[in-house]
Amino acid sequence: MRAAVAAAATAAVAASGAAFAAPATEAAPRIGVVSLERILHDSAPAKAALEKLQKEFARRQADIEKQQAAFKTRAENFRKNGPAMSQTQRLSEQRDLAEEERSLARAERAFREERAQRQNEEIQIVIARANQVIQDIARKENYDLIVQEAVYASPRVDITSKVLKALK
Repeated sequence: MRAAVAAAATAAVAASGAAFAAPATEAAPRIGVVSLERILHDSAPAKAALEKLQKEFARRQADIEKQQAAFKTRAENFRKNGPAMSQTQRLSEQRDLAEEERSLARAERAFREERAQRQNEEIQIVIARANQVIQDIARKENYDLIVQEAVYASPRVDITSKVLKALK
């Protein structure tokens, strides 16, 4: 009787294992990994966006640098000539320098914020284009899952080079 129960239990376990096993005709899921950092650093659209931003903001950057140099010269002249000025002239010049410094700081801050905003806009355009390319590759090459950024990815599943090539 014990032998019959043991044989029945063994058959039940074997049958349940076979029921849960994947069919032999079904392939393992195909997974790919893309490094978004490499896409944003090495892709042709990202390099073009960086160049575009540099051209777009070069003139304002030069203007701010020119204003900084003029302020520095004016402040240095005040430091040298301040003791020879009357108190009224010295106070007036100090107020003017302080106002110019605040104005310059506002201009620099506005420039940095606008440049950062434009940079984010351009990055989003590059990411959207890269995502479209990634989806096209996934469909064409029958990927089941593509992950952007992973803690670790084997070079075997890294498809960043394919994406970079397709983005050219």
